[in-house]
Amino acid sequence: MQTALTRRLNLRHPIIQAPMAGTSTPEMAAAVTTAGGLGSIAIGSVGTDEARAAIRATRALTDGPFNVNVFCHDPAEADPARNTDWIESLRPLFAAFGAEPPAALNNIYRSFRVDDDALALLIAERPAVVSFHFGLPDAARIAALKAAGIVLLATATSPEEGRAAQAAGIDVVVAQGVEAGGHRGVFDPADDPRFATLPLTRLLATTLDIPVIAAGGIMDGAGIAAALALGAAGAQLGTAFVSCPESAAGAVYRAKLAGPEAGRTRVSAAISGRPARGLENAFMRRADETRIAPYPFAYDIGKTLNTAATAAGDTGYMPNWAGQGAPLGRAMPAGALVETLAAEMDQVLARLGDRDARR
Repeated sequence: MQTALTRRLNLRHPIIQAPMAGTSTPEMAAAVTTAGGLGSIAIGSVGTDEARAAIRATRALTDGPFNVNVFCHDPAEADPARNTDWIESLRPLFAAFGAEPPAALNNIYRSFRVDDDALALLIAERPAVVSFHFGLPDAARIAALKAAGIVLLATATSPEEGRAAQAAGIDVVVAQGVEAGGHRGVFDPADDPRFATLPLTRLLATTLDIPVIAAGGIMDGAGIAAALALGAAGAQLGTAFVSCPESAAGAVYRAKLAGPEAGRTRVSAAISGRPARGLENAFMRRADETRIAPYPFAYDIGKTLNTAATAAGDTGYMPNWAGQGAPLGRAMPAGALVETLAAEMDQVLARLGDRDARR
């Protein structure tokens, strides 16, 4: 199956493994790329040295293209009063686990929009693809990456964001529907129309001049075929790869994805300060999100609360990101999963072609 995406990146399959900060690994990305898809790693949650090591580790495992994802969230300064209010609202939860909340919150993730070290690293390492989440960098950063021969992807959660990405010079737009697991890539969390994957993909595919990748709730070849039928040049899957052995997901996370909890996901900003879809848990149900600190300051205390709860034997505060298609997950090596997805996709497309021929 050849599309604008597979031709641009010389892929055998129009399948992208989502970056998934904290879950994706060089081993996973390399396995996906070697199997003919586009593997991805995420460096938005780590420092420059760790990011360089991850890029080089991936390159050592595969000769093919892979994607490096960065965060482009608003690099807002700390709001001490708002942060303190959020800390105090969570104090009773910490007390239940015999712990004290932190006195202050830290900005744990530096935005690529102001991270000159990350830009220099990407230009020096020159991965085949760089993708942006939460927004877009400025024109100078985009120009510098394009001058280095890097193909640029950006998440869009609405037609307006898709048009903005195209106008900025982005090469491919990732249409992220509300079904998707993990953080919403919405530019402004206060203005999120929450488009579903299929209508968003169709809207972007029919109005943009650049290729569109569908993302959100896609777990098998039938879902990929549906996206292609709507005009997508590829499909990005994240939750589908979490249960692969190459994933960095822990045992509790894997067990929840394999159990009944996988059938109930929820979008909440409680854990990190930005809306994200994950397996519904106690934190999402108990937090007063009207008082939440901004991202990524809220994520700092969210991680601390999870540590305290887990130490007390409670996994209900763990950020187990997952999309609405999670119950369709299959635990198998990442390369085998890509080949399975491609075979399923081909079978569906062949059936559709046969039906068209008989009309």
